[in-house]
Amino acid sequence: MSTAVLDVEAVRARFSALQRPYAFLDAPAGTQVPDEVIDAIAAYLRESNANVNGAFETSRRTDVLIDGARAAAARFLGCAPEETIFGPSMTNLNFMLTRTLARELREGDEVIVTRLDHDANIAPWLELQHDLGIAVRFADLDLADLEDQLTDRTRVVAFPWASNALGTITDVERICALAHEAGALAWVDAVHYAPHGPIDAASVDADVLLCSPYKFYGPHLGLAFVRGELLERWRPYKVRPAPGYETGTMQHELLAGFVAAVEYVESIGWAAIVAHERELGQRFLDGLPDHARLHGLATMDGRVPTFALSFEGTHPTTVARHLGDRGIFVWDGDYYAVEVMRRLGLEDGAVRVGFVHYNTSDEVDRVLSELHIA
Repeated sequence: MSTAVLDVEAVRARFSALQRPYAFLDAPAGTQVPDEVIDAIAAYLRESNANVNGAFETSRRTDVLIDGARAAAARFLGCAPEETIFGPSMTNLNFMLTRTLARELREGDEVIVTRLDHDANIAPWLELQHDLGIAVRFADLDLADLEDQLTDRTRVVAFPWASNALGTITDVERICALAHEAGALAWVDAVHYAPHGPIDAASVDADVLLCSPYKFYGPHLGLAFVRGELLERWRPYKVRPAPGYETGTMQHELLAGFVAAVEYVESIGWAAIVAHERELGQRFLDGLPDHARLHGLATMDGRVPTFALSFEGTHPTTVARHLGDRGIFVWDGDYYAVEVMRRLGLEDGAVRVGFVHYNTSDEVDRVLSELHIA
């Protein structure tokens, strides 16, 4: 059991956005941003704004920034700096990387996706099914079904580290091992897990891993790890002068914000983050009203503090509006987790309540109080 203690008030003091009478329980779709991230973006634009490889000061600063961003990405993802790729969004990067891999795919090859996935790790493969005639197979919500889906035609197993709808954490190491035993690539969507725990792409033996810095206190960017051997083998879609896998000029000011976001997380420490979030999640689970139906694990073991709820006879949007009118921000709908909602028979989706480390026990009690009368 971790003994790390989080000073949540000190944390919240670093966020101007949190100095308002709102309960931000909407973090699964994007967290609030600490002031140091905002300051880093502004400072770059004021002091270093230039394109790369120029024979002058601001361009040299930008070159240094990009190297620093790759180093920060490597620390965050547990990989080498040269194995990192930045892009406009995780979805954009995933379409680009799946298209790059597609040069090696042939009609009849199979890709396994799961019904826990966000559509950003399903739709790119469905488009390749349309274009190339590959077969996309859907694994259900358990590991046994995924194992049953593997064949000698499996080329990729694409899956989430954590469900953005239910909060369920998958057995990443085991799934990567199963993929490799079948001769397939392990393609990990770590977007939803990234704010909640440490990532070590090398340790879990992922081949491709993607996430979104705006989900962990940074700006709107996409970030990917791709195993070095694959980067050397693949031929990316890009302009000829561009180095690596980025297609052209990057969002340099956002890279400055990204570095600050990683440094922010490092300043807090994962032990304190995980312990505090687990406490918040358990408090929420313990206080749920009887008329709220929880979809997903009823314990904090094997999950992050993201909760999908439905209420008999009440539309999810009605609940979200009730809370929103009282300054409590949550999501409703399917949050692009299309297959999860279909599998659970939730045509209107669900109410999603999500906690991160800057949330407080008072905010947990506040939303529970309103859910009791929703």
